[in-house]
Amino acid sequence: MKLKVCTVQPPYSADHGTSEANFKKTVELLDGIDPSADLIVLPEACDVPALARTPEQRRASFDRFHGPLLEAASRTAVRCGARVFFGGYSPDGDRMFNTVFMADRDGRISEVYRKQHLTPGEVRKLGFDDGKSYIWQSGWPDAVTVDGIRLAFLVCYDFYFYEAFPVLARMEPDIIIGCSHQRSDMHSALETSVRFLAYNTNAYVVRSSVSMGEDSELGGCSVIATPRGELLENLGSRVGVAYAEIDTSVKYEKSAGFGGSVMPHWKYVDAGRRPWKYRPAGPFICPPDAHMAYPRLCAHRGFKAVAPENSLPAYGAAVALGASEIEFDLWETKDGEIVSLHDKKLDRTSDGTGYVWDYTYEELLKFDFGSKFSESFSGLRILRFEEILKKFACQTVMNIHVKPHTKTEPEDEGKLRRIAGLIRRYDCTGHAYFMSGNDAVVRQLREIAPDIPCCMGAGKDPWAIVERAKELGCCKVQLFKPYFNREMIEEAHRCGIRCNVYWADDPEEARTYLDMGVDTVLTNDYQRMTAALGIS
Repeated sequence: MKLKVCTVQPPYSADHGTSEANFKKTVELLDGIDPSADLIVLPEACDVPALARTPEQRRASFDRFHGPLLEAASRTAVRCGARVFFGGYSPDGDRMFNTVFMADRDGRISEVYRKQHLTPGEVRKLGFDDGKSYIWQSGWPDAVTVDGIRLAFLVCYDFYFYEAFPVLARMEPDIIIGCSHQRSDMHSALETSVRFLAYNTNAYVVRSSVSMGEDSELGGCSVIATPRGELLENLGSRVGVAYAEIDTSVKYEKSAGFGGSVMPHWKYVDAGRRPWKYRPAGPFICPPDAHMAYPRLCAHRGFKAVAPENSLPAYGAAVALGASEIEFDLWETKDGEIVSLHDKKLDRTSDGTGYVWDYTYEELLKFDFGSKFSESFSGLRILRFEEILKKFACQTVMNIHVKPHTKTEPEDEGKLRRIAGLIRRYDCTGHAYFMSGNDAVVRQLREIAPDIPCCMGAGKDPWAIVERAKELGCCKVQLFKPYFNREMIEEAHRCGIRCNVYWADDPEEARTYLDMGVDTVLTNDYQRMTAALGIS
């Protein structure tokens, strides 16, 4: 479909006192748009036409300009017989959301899109519990079909999230509407990001921003781009309006590799995607530890009531049932491999004998770690730490018990570095924490991996666990029944330290601990406990 599209760039300044003049110019630009325009795009927050430094200034601007903005957009839409897209605020109780509105050809106003990526400052202003309830909301970018044209939307900060562009591409938009500010970015960066967006989504991009001054090298760059990544128009820092004729049926297709078949660039990229090369994302991950709600259950050694402890079946059963946390133990083999096993000896859980560190990993693979639990698990082999990460990275919080050779001596630093390195490799620093009752090992971990939280275990002095945690900078303690009381829990909480308790398989016992203020209860019977307590 052939269209005449238009991007509008009004003036803007950091002086709130210029709001009236800036808004007057915005309306003047709207009223002067060529009546042959079919699609018109204005910046975000047109009802706050100068920098609002306080909530009171923002609200005053909204109260003064929002109504006249809707009227001006509606008037222009009717006069031109066009769709007019513009940014403004939409109140929801005390909150004000950055929203793209559309005025249709009859002048009717509808909300189309709320900004999807709020800046940290906006998250705080909107009261989203410091991001916890906002960041982990599920959902997809918005796209709508209007008069047979597929439209997608980006608002300001949304332009920075390149990982979202492949999702937009799969929605196959014809035009991406960009109501933006991006007032701190250079022209070259803005041009690059828009060209990259257009090329990688095979869509036209109509982006509108604000002029920060005719000589400014920042902000501005209201542009119209083609699916080839070419800029048809670029207003730079000028105040004004730009037009371009486009045909949405004309997309860009390229050779899929030299001499290959012809297809859009994003389909060529999709054909070669390797998900292991990218950060875990989307519905496959859970919130990190710091964002996950309390109280919780932690599946101790996995769901060991139904599968062999410290095994993929046990961890998988717990994760599939929604376990917020799983707990497991790590040892080092003779040849430096990190494996998951509770006991230092093999005898209880396998058909092997002796200490785990006396065997190489290949030697350990000869032993059966399933049949002692049940013949149906016969042939189950010892599990490497990396296999746990490959299967469950970022799908649950991992309470990692680093098993030491002694209760008081430091561990081999290379072993600890290998464990920390694997956690980082699989992007799990926010979804994992170390647990140890050996103070020397905790000191090592705090020095080697300060980016990975530590939980203090009971160790040789369980009654002093909170003081030891405070001294060594641990964010959690793992209380060992019966060596704790309410006063210890209250002291931990006063210091910002969360409290685990090991362990409870009886719901009434767990309720007692939760009533005392315990944050996380380790359990061997995850399904029974989550069903009885209503927490995960």
